[in-house]
Amino acid sequence: MALKKTFSKDGKKCTVTFIVSAEAANSAETITLAGDFNSWSSTETPLKKDKDGSFSVKLTLDANKEYQFRYLVDGHRWENDWNADKYIPAPYSNADNSVVVTKK
Repeated sequence: MALKKTFSKDGKKCTVTFIVSAEAANSAETITLAGDFNSWSSTETPLKKDKDGSFSVKLTLDANKEYQFRYLVDGHRWENDWNADKYIPAPYSNADNSVVVTKK
């Protein structure tokens, strides 16, 4: 898993590519991204499956913020990003949420 970040020239936006490697996807059919940026929708932000079995999606987020997120694998298994910027306890479960920090 990986997070790749690029910033707009004015520094106000950060494009984040969320990547789930083929190894981490573990033969998944679908993966969606849920987080602060989409009101934790489990369907709004699907990742695209690549030929090598990895998944990815790009989102443009406001810079200088922190966003909590998790991946929903095959509609029933929640996973954190192995390379998140940090982790914080989730308010509604006995788990942690991944965090992406959009600061340079």
